Amino acid sequence: MYAVIQTGGKQYKVEEGSKIRVEKIEGNVGDRIEIKEVLFIGGIDSPKIGRPILPDSKVIVEIVRQDKSDKILVFKKKRRKGFKKLKGHRQPYTELKVISIESK
Repeated sequence: MYAVIQTGGKQYKVEEGSKIRVEKIEGNVGDRIEIKEVLFIGGIDSPKIGRPILPDSKVIVEIVRQDKSDKILVFKKKRRKGFKKLKGHRQPYTELKVISIESK
């Protein structure tokens, strides 16, 4: 059984036991969170499609890690003007492990 969930403005296809990286969610490592924005559930007798969200459905996940991704460099330059600017950015993320998919 799999589900399509929405978090952080993005959609993810998840299965029980899978790990995903999402935009930062507040919480500590080991906390369990219920994601109630379930858009689709498939892999069973007949698929369930939400309009846009399935009521009474949730995906229970556990926070595995809170971290920052690799650094990206943003470089700006204007030719012949002596203007250069270098900036780095590390996007925070949360790694989640899917515990169960519940649907009624």
